[in-house]
Amino acid sequence: MRSTSKLGLDIIKKHEGLRLNAYLCPASVVTIGYGNTRYPDGRKVKMGDKLANEQEATSLLLATMKPYEDAVNRHLPNLNQCQFDALVSFCYNVGTGAFIKSTLLRKAKANTNDPSIVDEFSKWVRGGGKVLPGLVTRRKDEARLYFSLCK
Repeated sequence: MRSTSKLGLDIIKKHEGLRLNAYLCPASVVTIGYGNTRYPDGRKVKMGDKLANEQEATSLLLATMKPYEDAVNRHLPNLNQCQFDALVSFCYNVGTGAFIKSTLLRKAKANTNDPSIVDEFSKWVRGGGKVLPGLVTRRKDEARLYFSLCK
């Protein structure tokens, strides 16, 4: 089973940003650290929660990556590392349920090198019903990573 590389974690960290105090994301979900909505034990993040520092936020991120990695590994076991990292970042952001139902996944299953996969990334740019510039940038970065040459 493949796991997310430093490059994959860095793209997640870059686009999620670091917030040590719980906040409402653009979709009105309580979030903390690097986009975490739950703790490893399954509890939801709640307003008023705080993390001590960046190290604690990174530990939380690492402790909650497994469901996203498992979803990508289960459905697409033969990806290269960059494809895997890009899809884990995508899955982390949209959730495993949305990933599993996505046309992006369907196209990647049919042909991991289908150039129209770029278009599928770019369809997922809304939060709270609005196009969010940060998601536009994130999807471009994920698509670029997906189609980069790494092993």
